[in-house]
Amino acid sequence: MMTEMKYSKYQRLSTEVMGYSIFSAEPEQIEYHDTILVVNTLNAYSYVKAKKDPSFRSALQHADVLLPDGFPVVVAARFLKGKIIKKIAGEDIFYYFCKKLNQSHGKCFFLGASSATLERILTKIHTDFPDIQVSAYSPPFKAHFSTEESQQMLDAVSQFSPDVLFVGMTAPKQEKWVDQYRNSIDAKVVCSIGAVFDFYAGTVKRPSDLWIRLNLEWLVRLMNEPKRLWKRYMVYSPLFFIDMIKYKFSNRLQS
Repeated sequence: MMTEMKYSKYQRLSTEVMGYSIFSAEPEQIEYHDTILVVNTLNAYSYVKAKKDPSFRSALQHADVLLPDGFPVVVAARFLKGKIIKKIAGEDIFYYFCKKLNQSHGKCFFLGASSATLERILTKIHTDFPDIQVSAYSPPFKAHFSTEESQQMLDAVSQFSPDVLFVGMTAPKQEKWVDQYRNSIDAKVVCSIGAVFDFYAGTVKRPSDLWIRLNLEWLVRLMNEPKRLWKRYMVYSPLFFIDMIKYKFSNRLQS
């Protein structure tokens, strides 16, 4: 019954956009209970990648909460549904849960990234949120995990039994892994937040709040890492907007 109530609640707080139920409320309305809550993010990059990756698409669609992590998704919600929603990045949900856990003396676990990055995260967490109990595990850096490796990861999480599990293994690997093992993960909330691990550790600097408010965070990141991000912003974002327009005219023809 609790699972059904949880599911229906987040469905009511979501807007259907291009095949995905996008969370359309404030982060404060995301709560956790004893049943696992999976939180993922959707942006132009993940949308386009998922079109050719059925297991990734399924993982995104199976999330209990799918956050609008990107200006294109926010634009699509308004253009297609007339719904004004706010961008909620992985970093936003990270800080929301950390503040919540700090108040309740809760527990969080970091799964992913290198040992050096995790050490920086744990040091900073102890300073920023001293009332959180925290632990971490660095899995092998590879495209696919063996059954034994995945079990080691699950065991590390289970031994700590966190309220919130943050997964940072890059998309789509992190979302697909969580979807595959969600029934075996001992945590109340699982958030796949990828780059946030590096942002928080300080190994990668996120653009300032000014650029974020201007919806130009993508431009600063592109200028800082052109070789890695040019395709994401110069190819995937236009493809997303092309699909958005197709959805608009397709719905007009059907109505």
